[in-house]
Amino acid sequence: MKKFQVKIAWPAALIWHTERIVPLAAVTHAMTNKHHEHPESPQQRAQIASTAARLIAENGISDYTLAKRKAARSLGFADKVQLPGDAEIQYELQTYQRLFQDEEHTARIRHLRQKAGELMLIVQRFNPYLTGSVLDGSAARYAEIDIQLFTDSAKDVEIFLLNQRIDYKHSVPRSDRAEAVLTIQSGEIVANLIIYPTNQERVSFKTKDGRIRQRARLDALNDLLSATRLSSP
Repeated sequence: MKKFQVKIAWPAALIWHTERIVPLAAVTHAMTNKHHEHPESPQQRAQIASTAARLIAENGISDYTLAKRKAARSLGFADKVQLPGDAEIQYELQTYQRLFQDEEHTARIRHLRQKAGELMLIVQRFNPYLTGSVLDGSAARYAEIDIQLFTDSAKDVEIFLLNQRIDYKHSVPRSDRAEAVLTIQSGEIVANLIIYPTNQERVSFKTKDGRIRQRARLDALNDLLSATRLSSP
């Protein structure tokens, strides 16, 4: 006696899933969301990093975290997507600047460093150090100069600026260690004087991702400017 197998043709919009029928579109949507929420692929991290670097270079976004989230959203990833580290962003940013903004970027860095040196000379009594993107060479369009000062009282800096007839405004400190941030603007140049207690001068500051934050005294900055002039055509 022959056994017959009966094949049932389910509607295209349905699939058999454990003990119940689930719409195919719902399963596809769930799988897609899972893929976007937990990307483990290095290619996806690199894609976010390169897009964030372009946003920073072209639009002057200074907050790396903001740039990464904007990049992830523009690429269609969910909010829980794994974001690349700041070091990855900086590498992609410097690559982008070298490839697409080489002359403009070189001129910008030289100009910002020169202005930083002029300001550091004025506030020399407060032990200034240049730090941030102007020092490491990754400053994008509209970048601001960051100068660390070390003194017993932030009020001393304010009084000094007033006596020098230099206008400033208070900005929100990015770190709990900073006593105050005084922002100075001259034309298109914006500089932040980040004031710390004197006992913090020998402390190694770190970036959000744990790297040692570079900083340079005025003599080191002048050496850097001299080396840049010698290497320029």
